[in-house]
Amino acid sequence: MAEQLQTLTLARPDDWHHHLRDGAALATTVPFAARTYGRAICMPNLVPPVTTAALAVAYKERIMKHVPKGSSFEPLMTLYLTDSTSPQDIKDAKASGVVVACKLYPKGATTNSHGGVSDIKKIWKTLDAMEECGLLLLVHGEATGSVDVFERERSFLESTFKPLVLSRPGLRIVLEHCTTAEAAAFVQSGPPNVCASVTPQHLLFNRNHMLAGGIKPHLYCMPILKAEEDRAFLVKAVTAPGQKKFF
Repeated sequence: MAEQLQTLTLARPDDWHHHLRDGAALATTVPFAARTYGRAICMPNLVPPVTTAALAVAYKERIMKHVPKGSSFEPLMTLYLTDSTSPQDIKDAKASGVVVACKLYPKGATTNSHGGVSDIKKIWKTLDAMEECGLLLLVHGEATGSVDVFERERSFLESTFKPLVLSRPGLRIVLEHCTTAEAAAFVQSGPPNVCASVTPQHLLFNRNHMLAGGIKPHLYCMPILKAEEDRAFLVKAVTAPGQKKFF
């Protein structure tokens, strides 16, 4: 019997969800990212957000100024979708050569998302253009409004994400930082155009770690930590033999 593999070394990993931020912070965040990663998908929820190809190009230029000499680090840019993002904006983003994806933030769901999409129906033609251009759709999968904070992913899954995925087989869609068993199960059994990213904290911790015996603020994140059953399901999903849907 062949000897079982005991270690796996990632010589130069990529980061598929990275917040470099902007301004003076880039002098710290960019060299830190470049030390470890070959590429990083850069989130667009700046102030103001990266809503056009021109803003994406300018943001990449600001990032590149802080890449250490000799580094091959490559920032991959994204566009922040709004209710007014047009099909032409998508075509311009593709033509720029630097934008690889668009980010869907439900309006008010997370940091700097107040300019996000209020109703996915408002960007339906924009999604048509993304499908035609081959740009990825990265989704922050949480409902907003009065939905309980622990139920926001489940609510979004049923109201928005499942219908979106099933109605657009040609659009490559990523459910970012997946946190619930229900969402992970849908991605596992869903069509080939959908996958999900999972964060280390959602694999390591559950909401008891954050709340039981007193609040631990450093374990707070968005999406918020979920139940142990969710954490355990995520671990099984990402470590399943041959899985290609979670990263």
